[in-house]
Amino acid sequence: MGKFIVGVDLGGTNIKISVFDVNYNKLMELRKATEASRGPGYVLTKIGDMVNYMLENLNIKEDSVYCMGMGIPGLLDPKEGKSYFSPNFPGWNNIEVVKEMSKRFSFPIFIDNDVRVNLYGEWKFGAGVGVNNLVLITLGTGVGSGIVMDGRVLYGATASAGEIGHMNMYREGRPCKCGSSGCYSRYVSAVGIINTFKEKLHQGKNSIIEQWVGNDLNGLSPKMVSDAYDLGDSLAYEVINETAEILGFGLANVVNIFNPEMIILGGGVSLAGDKLLEPARHIMKKHALKVSSNACSLVQAKLGDSAGMIGAAVYASGRIL
Repeated sequence: MGKFIVGVDLGGTNIKISVFDVNYNKLMELRKATEASRGPGYVLTKIGDMVNYMLENLNIKEDSVYCMGMGIPGLLDPKEGKSYFSPNFPGWNNIEVVKEMSKRFSFPIFIDNDVRVNLYGEWKFGAGVGVNNLVLITLGTGVGSGIVMDGRVLYGATASAGEIGHMNMYREGRPCKCGSSGCYSRYVSAVGIINTFKEKLHQGKNSIIEQWVGNDLNGLSPKMVSDAYDLGDSLAYEVINETAEILGFGLANVVNIFNPEMIILGGGVSLAGDKLLEPARHIMKKHALKVSSNACSLVQAKLGDSAGMIGAAVYASGRIL
């Protein structure tokens, strides 16, 4: 057995890679801009160059590497090592990731969805240690999720189990890139919060944020809404509360369907903390089945943006075993 494991977390903004020993102690970490617009070939070459650089720096030979795991956004087939589609990666269609990476490296390589590798990280080393029934929901630009049930990660028929972000919250709501409308992610994500804020401005409401951005709403961020809330801004208060309410109803559905003992919330939007989580928790408890909701705790993720790297390493080791 090799002595080292590589974990790759491919994001729309950054490529994050760590090299671990077999006990998952981090030996080195490297982050570089993804530059996704330059195409899949460029991105995969860059990942290979980064891995090479790290192994050389650590004086690790290829035959000492046990395996490499890669977390990749979008729809993919983990068994075939193929990525079908990634929404924020131009030209990223039917990419043979494992085949391409295996031209450079002799050790085994495995891919999985980026949120699921985050799940492996939080489950084994973060907020979910020792928990056998849990759901991780990441609230970022969109909404991602991964599910552990009875100690096993759920995949489903097409490895897309747990697309909680596309749960319908309104029969005919905001249009979604998936082709449907009214999806959960269109309301509780970063994009959702910004759209809710803009809709309320168009209704004639006012906010201190207008002064902050000089009336250029392209500069608007969920953190600004959170900061304005802390300053007592009535519109920000309305937006956060409305977001928390929809978040809570969605969480009630998650509790009823999956019966987890823990829901972990991660991603940038979750950093708003209790102002978002407390009302969401209250609604979840009120509207989910009592026995199930009493058994379920709602917590924040612990590992931040390191979860994907260690999770990818854990996942790859598991695939070999």
